[in-house]
Amino acid sequence: MLIHPWDAARHEGEWHDWLSRHDFGQLAVNGLPGDPPWVQPMHFRYEDEPGPYGRVLAHLARPNPLWRALEAHPTVLLSVVDDYVFAPGPWTAPEGTPPEHGTPTSYYAAVQLRCTAHVVDDPAEKAELLNRQVTHFQPDGSTAVAAPGEAPFGRLLSGIRVLNLEVTEVRAKFKYAGNKPQEVQDRIADRLAERAGPGDLAARAHQLRRRTAG
Repeated sequence: MLIHPWDAARHEGEWHDWLSRHDFGQLAVNGLPGDPPWVQPMHFRYEDEPGPYGRVLAHLARPNPLWRALEAHPTVLLSVVDDYVFAPGPWTAPEGTPPEHGTPTSYYAAVQLRCTAHVVDDPAEKAELLNRQVTHFQPDGSTAVAAPGEAPFGRLLSGIRVLNLEVTEVRAKFKYAGNKPQEVQDRIADRLAERAGPGDLAARAHQLRRRTAG
C-alpha cells in the first residue's frame, strides 16, 4: 500500500481509534508454492495488548483450506478498509481549469496489520479466546459461554481453530484529498455533503477532521 506523507496517520491514536471501531477485514496468507495468496474475509476482535501493537482474535472452521498455507507461512496481513467513496473528476479540478480536466479518484481509510499467526487448538485456551471474541460482539451476554465438555458449545469446539494474531507492524492510510489546495478541498467537502451517499458523510468527516488537525 502506497502511503504519501499527506495520507499517513497523524499519530498512533488516529489509526488506533479508527481500528477500535472496526471488526471485519480480510486476512491475507502467503500461498503454498504455485498457489496465489489466500484471502479470508472474517470478523475479528482487536485488543491493544499485549505488546506494542496488540493482538487480533478470530476463529475459522477446521476444514478451511488456508490452514496448511498459514502453518507454512505464519507471517500474515490483516487488511481493514472502510469509509471509501469515489470522487468524480470535476470535484478535484484545480481552480481556473475546466471541470472535465479534474482527475477522478478514490478516498478511503485503510489499516493493515502485519501479524505473526499463532494457531490455538488447546480446548481450554480455545474456549477462553473464543469467549473473548464473542463478548466483543455480544457484550450483553446473550450467548452461552463456551467451555470444553459442556453444553451447548463444548462439543462444537473441535470444529474450529482459533487465531491469536500477534501484531508486529501497523500501516495506516487516510486518503482524503490532503494534498489539494483549500478551495478544492472545500469543493470536495461540499459535493460529499450534497451527494450524501454510502460512505460520503464519513469520508467528509475524515477530510474535515484531518484538515483541522493540520
